[in-house]
Amino acid sequence: MTNSDLLVSWRDAPATHQPEWPDRAALEDVVARLSAAPGLVTPSACDGLRSRLAAAATGEAFVLQGGDCAETFDGVTPEAVRNKIKTLLQMAVIFTYAAATPVVKIGRIAGQYAKPRSSPFETRGDVTLPVYRGDAVNGFAFDPLARVPDPARLWRMYEASRSTLDIMAGCARDGYAGLDQLHRWNRDFVASSPAGSHYEEVAYEIDHALRFMRACGVQLDMLRSADIFASHEGLLLDYEDALTRPDPDGISYATSGHMLWAGERTRALDGAHIGYLRSISNPVGVKLGPTTTPEEVRSYIDLLDPERQPGRLTFITRMGAREIRDRLPGLIRAAGSTGGTPLWICDPMHGNTYVERSGRKTRRLADILDEVRGFFEVHRALGTHPGGIHVEFTGEDVTECIGGGDEVLAADLHHRYESTCDPRLNRSQSLDLAFDIAELL
Repeated sequence: MTNSDLLVSWRDAPATHQPEWPDRAALEDVVARLSAAPGLVTPSACDGLRSRLAAAATGEAFVLQGGDCAETFDGVTPEAVRNKIKTLLQMAVIFTYAAATPVVKIGRIAGQYAKPRSSPFETRGDVTLPVYRGDAVNGFAFDPLARVPDPARLWRMYEASRSTLDIMAGCARDGYAGLDQLHRWNRDFVASSPAGSHYEEVAYEIDHALRFMRACGVQLDMLRSADIFASHEGLLLDYEDALTRPDPDGISYATSGHMLWAGERTRALDGAHIGYLRSISNPVGVKLGPTTTPEEVRSYIDLLDPERQPGRLTFITRMGAREIRDRLPGLIRAAGSTGGTPLWICDPMHGNTYVERSGRKTRRLADILDEVRGFFEVHRALGTHPGGIHVEFTGEDVTECIGGGDEVLAADLHHRYESTCDPRLNRSQSLDLAFDIAELL
């Protein structure tokens, strides 16, 4: 089947979790504008990420993928984006020295503006409205007009993503990624964290490594930039299709982000989302929940990585702390039986979400870390490579997840619960997690 055939065939497949746009003419106008707009990322940059993911799949690198559960248009400010990038880079420094391998840094950013939802409607009291599907589709306010899907938001998504990528590029080149500065921030965290003494050994080892580099004549001010890639769930197919572009050889790429994935709710083997991922040459991922079967894993590899090329396909497991040790081994063995080399990343967030008595969704940091531990234990028992983690975090001091050295209690959730969808780790909790994972590495 040719690339052109694939582009035709996925459109004939069932597409779940798509908005019911009431104004089709307005949708067509926006899609036409997006089709004529410059791509947000280049095919060569997508290929660059694919080569780095190939290294991670074979144990020569570690992947850190993270950011907001769902980005918002109001959240696209220089300060907010920089804070997320700062947290991502701080975690990456910790992993780099703990694993003694390069860390591939991928933001869950510049495109994560839509979410599949478990129900198409939301009821409060005696009022029922369409559910909020992310800023790319409708508004968060519980208001009849705000909840109407508006195709104009797809263009706002494009502009917000472009602005975010511009801010990210500035962070990467303007000293924000400087090794000395990042480690200084981490040392400040260790000094101020109630659990700081627990992290002293790792922090000391990083100090020692930096001193060694200086003694060898390495000018650390030269290490002031970092490659940060952008990824998101490829959920809204009208948007993704409009931003799909051929390279000079006629090979199709999604230019909305460097890496796209299909979520747990959109990973049907015969569905449009998997079909669309087949049609592009970007690195792609599939979220695997606890109901995933070994047969499905083999089929994903056959469909999405028929040539068995490391770096093409990433499996992002989201099993939950209680399921990871039982469910994951069979999936890894199934992948191995195909001759493929998929990259395995642990998403310890989604399988550990629950609703507190206050009605707010939350997650316990202890459960998140336990799932990561289980992920490492399974891979090491099987002789395979735990390739990375995928986390939802923000650079702000929110109170959405429970636990951490600077502990957030269930009673604290209402103080700064700002997520429009799922709960995120705050900066302190993210660094707590990074130092704990460093011990596993």
